[in-house]
Amino acid sequence: MDDRRSKPRLSVHLDAVWHGGEERHSARITDLSESGCYLDTVGEVMVGEIVAFRVLLPDDDWLYLEGEVRHHRHGMGFGVQFVDLNEEQVEKLLRLLKIAREAGPEAPAISADLVED
Repeated sequence: MDDRRSKPRLSVHLDAVWHGGEERHSARITDLSESGCYLDTVGEVMVGEIVAFRVLLPDDDWLYLEGEVRHHRHGMGFGVQFVDLNEEQVEKLLRLLKIAREAGPEAPAISADLVED
């Protein structure tokens, strides 16, 4: 697969919840950039579908995102390209990327564990 990413991705371990149709699925975001991320999950999606998801941040805040599914691996997960980010979403995303970048490539990936409301 050729790499068409315009922004470098950083390694993270962030729990997320995403919605596909009427179903709610758990996922783990394993890499992240300014323009997209990869969600490890067993839920099914279709390329081109818009998926909404919430990400638990290390400071226990939530980041709500929507992304267009760009590729999907059955039973493994999918990659999304973010769509329609507002100013608050961009600010939280950039803060999260800064934390991951400052940790450096040798540090363990940043993580946050999901606690359901």
